[in-house]
Amino acid sequence: MRSRYAAYALGESDFVFRTWHPRTRPDDLTPTPGLSWQRLEVLEASGDEVEFVAHYDSPSGTGSLHERSVFEQRGGRWVYVAAVSEEQHYMDRSVRQ
Repeated sequence: MRSRYAAYALGESDFVFRTWHPRTRPDDLTPTPGLSWQRLEVLEASGDEVEFVAHYDSPSGTGSLHERSVFEQRGGRWVYVAAVSEEQHYMDRSVRQ
């Protein structure tokens, strides 16, 4: 989980692609322009699930992605399968004080 977050933060889309289950990964992993990942909080990790909050800055403001993800072992490596639940929270910079 942490290595996938680091890959997103550094723009290493090849790593993200390789660690995504082929059954569920999208064809295009082009990063969102202007989005900058700032911080990761792992809230819980149990078995094949990880719950986390990833914080980011974007041209429209700051935000966070709160997700519970499912992973699966393939060839001795963990790969991301899908989000079990997902919430996004945005804070528009124009209303921050």
